[in-house]
Parts: sequence; structure tokens; C-alpha cells
Amino acid sequence: MCCTADSRDDSCEVWAPTQSPDLAVKMVKKYTGLSRESITINKTYLGGGFGRRQRQDYVGEAVQISSAMRRPIKVLWSREEDVQHDFYRPMSYDVINAWLDDAGYPLGWRHRIASTEEHVLSSGGVDAIPYDIPNKYVDLATPGIDQPVRVSTWRGVSHSQNAFVVECFLDELAYAGGHDPYAYRRHLLRKSPRYLEVIDLVATYARWGEPLREGVHRGIAMDESGESIAAQVVEISIDDQQTVKVHRVVCAVDCGLVINPDGVEAQIEGAIIDGLTAALYSEITIKEGRVQQSNFHDYPVLRMNQVPEIEVHIVQRTSAEHIGGAG
Repeated sequence: MCCTADSRDDSCEVWAPTQSPDLAVKMVKKYTGLSRESITINKTYLGGGFGRRQRQDYVGEAVQISSAMRRPIKVLWSREEDVQHDFYRPMSYDVINAWLDDAGYPLGWRHRIASTEEHVLSSGGVDAIPYDIPNKYVDLATPGIDQPVRVSTWRGVSHSQNAFVVECFLDELAYAGGHDPYAYRRHLLRKSPRYLEVIDLVATYARWGEPLREGVHRGIAMDESGESIAAQVVEISIDDQQTVKVHRVVCAVDCGLVINPDGVEAQIEGAIIDGLTAALYSEITIKEGRVQQSNFHDYPVLRMNQVPEIEVHIVQRTSAEHIGGAG
């Protein structure tokens, strides 16, 4: 986190990599009492945002110090301060029930969620899953749970946990019904041609159905966010110490009319690396009220030698009917 502030009696100017300039203005007003017309926010290059820079505590800190010292101040957090004084991703607990017909396909689906993310339904997609299930019911057990850890949005917001929960449970249903996971999804997407095109594309490039070498396993999943649909096939192995190694990730994405294919591909590659980091390595633990991790030695990210083979395949659209995001 970083911010430069110049707070004076009659004005305040801020330079910050903020995702929400309007919230930065509110933070400056809070600590200076100035009117909106007396506040200038200069939005710099974001760097890594991931939702964290929607919070403006670093802006408030710089403004408070500048106001007290009566001079321009630049605040730059250390890596340790970043890790130990963050807003962490929301917690979520999900219970899903399904009722299957004689062929093993779902007749009913009930999904109940308790979460510290109050927008877990509206921003997370679980209330509009694309699978053709006659009876669906999604319920939020509570609009937000009070707890002592600061939480906020995290890349993908509620999609990160909701897609994981839904797709894992769908695999369980496929297994219970004796179906191939890809074929199972394909059957449930038969009335959704856009989704069907994406999952067929990823299965084709991943060579779904072809035998893998001994000890390597394959999985498939998909989700929609920001008017875009993504599906991925991942190949992994697990050694005797239960360590997971990811060998290959194939992604198909339909984000509508693509203006810059290289930009989309780079964004998806980064998202895959970020997601694998979160799934396999990154964890925050709290003991006696303090975050235990502090830097890369105990909060690791995926290293270059751990990055799998990645393929990104973009559905080509020629009309602007759908223009989605790739974040």
C-alpha cells in the first residue's frame, strides 16, 4: 500500500493507486473536513489491486500524517505490513443438497450459504448457475457474520469460492450417477449454447477422453463472471507425501468481442497462476490476535519452476452482443 498526500488548511491533494477514487475522497473528507471541491485525487497506476485497493485505509493514513506534520508525506508499507495488516478474503460455509432421477441427473438443487461476504449471492453467481435443473433454491443463511478479522473483496469476489463449491459438488453428482464429469456438464448445458461452446472447446484442446500417463489425473470446471464464461481442464499428480503437482492447465474463455487478444491471454494466464497460488500455497493464520505470516518465506507465491504448461483458447466473436471482462 502506498499514498502521497499534501494536506493544507484549505485543500488536500492525494496521489494514490486506488480502485475507488470516490471512496478516497470520502476518506479525505473524514480526516480533514474539507469540501469535495477542495480535494484532488490523482489516480496513479494500480500495480496489483485484486480488490484490496478499494479500501482506503492507506489514503487515510497518509492524509492524517500530512495534516499533523503540515507538509507533503509519502507513505509506503513494507511487505510485512502489507501481509499482516490487510483486509482478508471473506469466509464462506456452504451446504448443498441434490435429488437425482433414475439416470443420475439432478431434479432438485438446494444451496445454503453462510458467509462474511454480504454480497455473496449478487456478486457470486450461485443464484444463476447455467445447469438445467428443474428445481433450484439458493438461500443466504445470514446477511453477514460479525467477526474480528477485517475482510473485503478478493480477486473475483464471491466467484472464487462459489464456483469451487458448485463445480466440486457437480463432480460428486456425476460420480454418484456414474457419468463422466465433462459429459455430465454437457448434458446439463444442452439448453445453453454459449456455455456448451466453451466447455466443448476446452475439452477438445485438452484432449478429454484420451488416456493420461500413469499417476496423472484430470479435472474440469467452469464459471461465468463479468459477462464472460471460462472453462478449464487441469492435469495433476499427487505424490506419496500428498503433494499436488499441476502439470497442465487448458482454458477456454468467451468474453464476447475481443479487442486485444494478447491482453486477454495474458490476463487469463495471470489469473491461473494467481488461482493456483491461492489453492496450493497461500494461507493466512492468526494466533493470539496477530497474523503469523509476514513475507515470501512463509506466505509463498507460485514460482517460475512451479508454473504448469498453460494454454488459453479464446472463442472468437465478431459482434458486440457480448463484451465481457477478463479479470
